[in-house]
Amino acid sequence: MQKKLQSKPASAKLFQKGYPLVEMEAVANPGVLKEEGEIFTLTDSKGAFLGTGYYGKQNKGIGWILTFKKGESIDQPFFDKKMMEAADYRSSMLKSEDTTAFRLFNGEGDGIGGLTIDYFEGYCLINWYSKGIYAFKDQVLAALQKAIRPKGIYQKKRFDEKGQYIEEDDFVAGEEAPYPLLVKENGEKFAVYLNEGAMVGVFLDQRDVRKAIRDAYSKDKTVLNMFSYTGAFSVFAALGGASKTVSVDVANRSLPKTIEQFSINGIDHEAQEIIVEDVFKYFKYAAKKEKIYDLVILDPPSFAKSKKHTFSAAKDYKNLLKDTISLTARNGVIVASTNASNVSDEKFKGFIDQAFKESNAKYSILENYKLPKDFRTSPQYKQGNYLKVYFIKVTAK
Repeated sequence: MQKKLQSKPASAKLFQKGYPLVEMEAVANPGVLKEEGEIFTLTDSKGAFLGTGYYGKQNKGIGWILTFKKGESIDQPFFDKKMMEAADYRSSMLKSEDTTAFRLFNGEGDGIGGLTIDYFEGYCLINWYSKGIYAFKDQVLAALQKAIRPKGIYQKKRFDEKGQYIEEDDFVAGEEAPYPLLVKENGEKFAVYLNEGAMVGVFLDQRDVRKAIRDAYSKDKTVLNMFSYTGAFSVFAALGGASKTVSVDVANRSLPKTIEQFSINGIDHEAQEIIVEDVFKYFKYAAKKEKIYDLVILDPPSFAKSKKHTFSAAKDYKNLLKDTISLTARNGVIVASTNASNVSDEKFKGFIDQAFKESNAKYSILENYKLPKDFRTSPQYKQGNYLKVYFIKVTAK
C-alpha cells in the first residue's frame, strides 16, 4: 500500500507547477516514510493529488516525484517508457562515430530524479544517488537492456549513510570493458576507466566548451589549465594549436592520467607542462615569477579541500578570478566555469564583475555555455541546470 505524504500549503503550488524534488521542509508528515524505495502519493492539505514519487534521501531531498499523472503506476512499463524516451532523444548521438561518450539519462530531466546513466563506446555507467532509487535497480537494468542493448553495464553507488560514494566492484552485467576504454569526443580520444573509483577520467558536461577551446581560442596561445584533473581541456587546447599548455592539479594521479590523454591523441607530453601542486600555491608562484598566459581555464570543483586551503565556489570564486586576472595577458581570455548548483547565473556574473572591478581591469564577455543537449534538464528544477561557463576577454588591466 502506498504511503500518503501531505504537502505543506506553501509548497503545494510548486508541486502543481511540476517541481520534482520533495524536500523535508515541504511536507507536513515526513515521518510516514520508513524505508527508502517506498512509493508515496503526495497530496495537498485538502487531499487533492499532486504526484507519485519514491522515498530516497539525496542532499536536501527526501524523494523525487516520478509522475504528476493521477493513476500512473510506477512499474516495469513506466521505467521502460522513460528509458526508451531518453534513448530516442539521443538517437543521433547513439549513431555518432565522432562522439561516443555522452549522458544517456539525466535524472529528473528524463523523468527519474536520483539516477543518471552515461554512455561510453557501447558501455553504460549508472550512477545511483540514493538507496531509494537503488531499490529499483532490477527495473532500471531491464529497461536499459531493452532500450539500447549495451555491451556491458557498470554502476557507481554515490551514497551511504553519510551520502558518500561507496567503493566496490562496479561491474554489473554483460561483457567487461577494455582497460582503459578509448572513447571519442568530437573526433578526439579520451581514455576512461569504468571500474576505477568514483571518477572515470573525463567530465562529459564540458564537451561543448572543449570544442570551443580547440576550434576558436587556442591557436598559437599559451594556455594555463587550473584544476586540470586528467588534462582534458589541455588536450583540446593542444589539438587546437596552442603553443604550450600548462596543467595544474593537486592530485598525484593527474600526472600519469594527463600524460596518457596527451599520448593517445598523438601529442608529445614532454612539450607540455604538467604540474602536481596545490593550485592556490601555484597562483602565488606564478604571480611572483610574473608569468602571463593568453588563455586561462578556471574550472574548480564546487568544493575543494587541500592541506592549507578550503575552497567553496559560493564564497571564494571571486577571489580565484582576481588571481586569474593577474596571470592573464591583456586581450587574453579567461574561461570561468562552475558546476555549483547553489551559485545562480546572476550570482556568477556578479562574481565576474566584482573581480574585474577590484582588479582595476576591464572585460567583455565573448560567449557562454550551459549544459550540452544530452544533459537534459527540467525547466521546473532550475538547480539541475548547474553548469555556467563564460569566455571572458580581458580588455584592459
